[in-house]
Amino acid sequence: MAKNPQQVHAVLEALGITPGEGKVHIDLCAAELVERALQRGEGRLSSTGSLVVETGEYTGRSPKCRFIVDTPDVHERIAWGGVNRPIDRAHYEALRDDVCAYLSQGDLHVMRGIAGADRRHSRAYLVVAERATQALFARQMLVRPHKGDLERFDSPDFTVLAAPGFVCDPERHGTGMNAGVLINFEERVIVVAGTGYSGEIKKSIFSTMNYLLPVEDGVLSMHCSANRDPRTRETAVFFGLSGTGKTTLSAVDGRQLIGDDEHGWSDECVFNIEGGCYAKCIDLSEESEPLIFKAIRFGSVTENVLLDPDTRIADYADSSITENTRVAYPVGHIASAKLDGVGQPPSVVVFLTADAFGVLPPIARLMPESAMYHFLTGFTAKVAGTEQGIVEPQPTFSALFGEPFMPLDPMEYARLLEQRITATGARVYLVNTGWTGGGYGTGHRISLPHTRALVHAALAGSIDEAGYRRDERFNMDVPVACEDVPAELLDPRLVWPSPEEYDEAADRLARLFEENFAKRYPNADAAISAAGPHPLG
Repeated sequence: MAKNPQQVHAVLEALGITPGEGKVHIDLCAAELVERALQRGEGRLSSTGSLVVETGEYTGRSPKCRFIVDTPDVHERIAWGGVNRPIDRAHYEALRDDVCAYLSQGDLHVMRGIAGADRRHSRAYLVVAERATQALFARQMLVRPHKGDLERFDSPDFTVLAAPGFVCDPERHGTGMNAGVLINFEERVIVVAGTGYSGEIKKSIFSTMNYLLPVEDGVLSMHCSANRDPRTRETAVFFGLSGTGKTTLSAVDGRQLIGDDEHGWSDECVFNIEGGCYAKCIDLSEESEPLIFKAIRFGSVTENVLLDPDTRIADYADSSITENTRVAYPVGHIASAKLDGVGQPPSVVVFLTADAFGVLPPIARLMPESAMYHFLTGFTAKVAGTEQGIVEPQPTFSALFGEPFMPLDPMEYARLLEQRITATGARVYLVNTGWTGGGYGTGHRISLPHTRALVHAALAGSIDEAGYRRDERFNMDVPVACEDVPAELLDPRLVWPSPEEYDEAADRLARLFEENFAKRYPNADAAISAAGPHPLG
């Protein structure tokens, strides 16, 4: 692939980045980036060949330092609030100029990548990275450009400036802390400064696509994984926040992985927005997750995982740096991946929740109004390490199962999902990958083999065969039996220490649902409001 340095330098110079001759390394292959990272002391190789790095002070996303620049072109469309926080243009320009001056002082690693495997709905991203490790991350996580894509980088859709060594001035730059992630839709620039956690690069790109795809293309952008049955070609999507099982449940033998985290659903297809996967590593084992375990090889980037000093074998059970240990690798590292990243419109939609109360059933079928309710509600538990300060599961409501990355009003995405489900007749299920037999601290996590069996039955349609019981409190249809799953597990009330304790905890969660929905969506359709949980006591 032609590197075309004149094209890249023109974009850099327009931003005021002037590092000098020989300082800009464009579209290096994985081997070259690994060599440079090792030479620069950015990381070490593990026994499997993965490049292992430590991200420093920030080992997860920092929502408090993330901002969208309030410009006239997006002011009326952004759902401003605690998630999409505005920052004025003056603070952005101060940070942008200071970061560009900082990046001009040393070597740069520039990657050209595509977001969107379906070229009809793709965007060109130019990533300008201080570190070779973050350039490798971008190379593996974005879709690799075809030769015909390269002319798009004369004027890329977005330019990402990644400067982890830069220290933000909380007052001058308006970030309130020494790191900042700023998105400017008018200039089409993303600044990621002061943090070495590469997930900020990934999620800021995703956030921009979650604006561009619905607004400009009429495409539903989704925080979900997707896979496909190679025989029937039927696809499924799995919505969920980090730690709920999107990657684990979609990267399985017998199905082709389309992608593990970010997708678009158009009239024609479902497509991966990325070209790689960003999987959690905590407690990873070859026995429980063989495909992901084998993907951690040369070309992958592993974050905050400790190595044995003598053997360089990774200790995935060690959380002394963070619970949020991660690995980034191209989707091709998964043996069964569908490399073009495209599948037919989904026939099954799965909402994943990690219920820290331990009262939701392990799986339930949702009718259309219930599906809209739970999509808008996005109940789960934030798990340890995913964000700064999270040390144990915290019950939370995150609209669309990904609110931190969705710039528009949740109703805009919900209407698109409703249209897609109506058009395709997709079946919808809620799957609890959290606790049962009690809440967090007293109950236990639902076993992965049982969850896999339930999901397999849902995708195959066999879960319908035994029939359903109606859960009046949670307004769900719960299967009465499933092969390879104990019958009592399907009714969480039966595995609690006492039915009375379960009823009390279940009513408490149902009230939280009611309160959240009434506060967030006071003008929602009455049928959708009625389709959610309601306490019985």
